[in-house]
Amino acid sequence: MNPRDQFLAAGFLASEASVKRVPTRFRTIWISDIHLGTTGCQAARLLEFLRATESDTLYLVGDIIDGWQLQRRWYWDQIHNNVVQAVLKKARKGTEVIFVPGNHDEAIRQFIDLDFGGIRIRDELVHTTAQGKRMLVLHGDRFDGVIACAKWLAYVGDGLYTMILKFNQIYNVWRARAGLPYWSLSQYLKLKVKNAVSYISSFEDALAAEARKRGLDGVICGHIHKPEIR
Repeated sequence: MNPRDQFLAAGFLASEASVKRVPTRFRTIWISDIHLGTTGCQAARLLEFLRATESDTLYLVGDIIDGWQLQRRWYWDQIHNNVVQAVLKKARKGTEVIFVPGNHDEAIRQFIDLDFGGIRIRDELVHTTAQGKRMLVLHGDRFDGVIACAKWLAYVGDGLYTMILKFNQIYNVWRARAGLPYWSLSQYLKLKVKNAVSYISSFEDALAAEARKRGLDGVICGHIHKPEIR
């Protein structure tokens, strides 16, 4: 390759790289149930997403940090620090960051209505969409009968869920080596086990009833680890 071609090729690659670095912009982004502090959380994927996007508002809708697991066994990889720093950077650059704590990061609820590092901590709030819809934003654990009435059972269930995540992590290493896409055992079980399906349905019905009672158009929440728009 002659010097001119090398220059043109280098210029093309630099231009291509700069295009790839331009973040996709959104009005609002919601993130929940990341569970930083666990080996099974998808911190690297989240960091990639945060770096690839910008928004006017970023909602952290609970269970971003898993305090339950950190109390049992401390695990905090550097990539988890990188995620926290990426969120703080967005706040510094003008993104409105609102943290709505969940049951796994419930210790942060003692700081409700305070602001730290440009991050507003709120128990719940109403978000107005671009179409004028008024949506209740909260984590959702208060509508979970197990959390409300038998928290000890929730701790037991969390331990079992952690075991499933560890198995799922090992299984997906094998799938990746075989060239297969990521597969979620927990999502599979939630869809196939009758009691889990019934629990999710009851949870969603309770939230919908709350929205109607308040005269709102809907609810945006996390907690049950089942992404869906209804």
